[in-house]
Amino acid sequence: MTSTISDTEHSHSSSVIVNISCYKFVELDQLPERKTAIRRRAVELNLKGTVLLSKEGINLFVAGPQQSIRDFVEFLREDSAFSDLQPKESINEYQPFNRMLVKIKQEIIAFGIEGVAPMVRTSPKLSAVELRRWLDEGRKVHLLDTRNDYEYDLGTFDNAIKLGLDHFREFPEAISRLPENIKDEPIVMFCTGGIRCEKAGPFMEMAGFRNVYQLDGGILKYFEEVGGEHYHGECFVFDQRVAVDPALKETPTTQCYVCQAVVTSEQQQPPQYVAGKSCPACFRDDARQMADLIALRQQQIQNVTTPLPGSTPWLNRRPLNVPQRCADMTLLDFVSDLHPQIERSEWRHRIESGVIVPAESTRRRRRAKHVAEPIPLFPTRIVREGERFDQLQPHSVEPDVSVNIRLLHEDEEFVILSKPAPLPIHECGRFHRNTLRYILNLVYFPQRPHIVHRLDANTSGVMVLCKRKRIASIVQKQFEHRTVKKSYLARAHGHPQPDTFSCDAALSREPEHAGIRTLDPQGDQAYTDFVVIERFSDGTSLIRCFPTTGRTNQIRAHLWSLGFPICGDPAYLVENQIGSSRTLLPSEPVMCLHAESIAFSGPDQEFLQFSDIAPAWANDASLESSPGLPRDTSLGLECDV
Repeated sequence: MTSTISDTEHSHSSSVIVNISCYKFVELDQLPERKTAIRRRAVELNLKGTVLLSKEGINLFVAGPQQSIRDFVEFLREDSAFSDLQPKESINEYQPFNRMLVKIKQEIIAFGIEGVAPMVRTSPKLSAVELRRWLDEGRKVHLLDTRNDYEYDLGTFDNAIKLGLDHFREFPEAISRLPENIKDEPIVMFCTGGIRCEKAGPFMEMAGFRNVYQLDGGILKYFEEVGGEHYHGECFVFDQRVAVDPALKETPTTQCYVCQAVVTSEQQQPPQYVAGKSCPACFRDDARQMADLIALRQQQIQNVTTPLPGSTPWLNRRPLNVPQRCADMTLLDFVSDLHPQIERSEWRHRIESGVIVPAESTRRRRRAKHVAEPIPLFPTRIVREGERFDQLQPHSVEPDVSVNIRLLHEDEEFVILSKPAPLPIHECGRFHRNTLRYILNLVYFPQRPHIVHRLDANTSGVMVLCKRKRIASIVQKQFEHRTVKKSYLARAHGHPQPDTFSCDAALSREPEHAGIRTLDPQGDQAYTDFVVIERFSDGTSLIRCFPTTGRTNQIRAHLWSLGFPICGDPAYLVENQIGSSRTLLPSEPVMCLHAESIAFSGPDQEFLQFSDIAPAWANDASLESSPGLPRDTSLGLECDV
């Protein structure tokens, strides 16, 4: 027996690609053996496509050179189960499949209804020629499209019934919605190639429909035998061609890469269609896209912070890095110099008890080189510049922080957020997992957005992060060159007399008492401008701050030095007193310092400005009326790009 492919039809082109599709419901056994043999032969013939095998039969879509297709069909027919295969065919100028797949499935067309066995019984078949004759005569008949909605919308028979299907498994429920009076009237069902009707027909009969026919060979066979009469539009096919017309030629219709919607040539004309990015069905303007993305990010943040990451006991490795000034010290001298607030006797105990160990990365490298683990450390061990150690804190539970991180803007390059307080940015002291860095790494994994500047743990407000290292370096240089424009809001004790004033007091390069930086004429240059916005009756003032330089604790130290310490600051206290540099607890009164806005140049020198509406403490006449004011009451965004 020979293939049905015509020699004369394709003889004009030796490079033509022939597409075939066919199915057969037949009881099959030895599925793994059949799978191996079919795949081997298809690969030998340089064919691509998909062959599905199950205990109920075979379903295939395959394409390749004309002679290879003929040989493949002959190979299949050598199996007695497939001896009468009659493929439907069309031609194409390119290979519409990417690879050759042969799969074993539960069903060759997913339906999931017990008692439907097309290899035993199907509904009566109506040929394409007979259906056209019925329609030409105007015979009363209901045409039922068993395909999904997107296929129906692309093209169907005139006056065909649309069932509203997203998946063929929904067919049984959709049938129950059909009018009761058509159960005795002629119904001709159809699909792309006929396979869905093989199961849909028997099910309809089980559901009480008594005059059901199925279009033999489906739409493709109808096109092949009688053309496009009584049919409008195109026919969706399940390969890279997407759709064919009644002449079985590929049409300009494509499929959206993003949402998989079918996109006709007319739908490709509006600006909402961008190949590979959007189509009229899924297009959203920039504002809507950002709103959806921000909503997604907020949900992700909530997911990774419920409960707080650091609330579960875990082995905390706190790094101890040897700076240049500590090179050639003993280990005991080094850690005592690095953290003088801890007694030397305590450091000695930690070293001798094994709490201080070589950094984990160092131990990994040694293991990789099959070197034995280092001997325990001793207080007299000499340390080198750049050497790293870990201080182990088993079963560490971190203090609570505020995690009401609000995304203000996100695009392909930048993440702009409003950081709540208290929330440390990087791991330090008691915090490792309850930090902004750790939380964002979880949210954006496998990306790691680059933090290009810092805010104190107790300071809230606008922060800039970059998604790519190259863009981060561009923005960081602007901070280094002092071209970034920043403004802060502060609620401070006292009433400055002038409405505008400034401070240029230098700050110490290293933390001093209790980890606090104080004024030091020999320290780093720092300059801040201030504008009084309002003087409140409770003796405090709302002040807008413009730091020209970006020194650590600059605004806090400058206002304190001028006699106007920030309300709630645990370090810079009233009456020129010094407290401690510590991260506040969410239950404690807020430190009233908020990064209000930031402006810088983007990678294409465009001006970018982002600002956050003031928190509640900036508008309350009296802080005393609401002690312990929540830190996360600021809402809204103003953005000029």
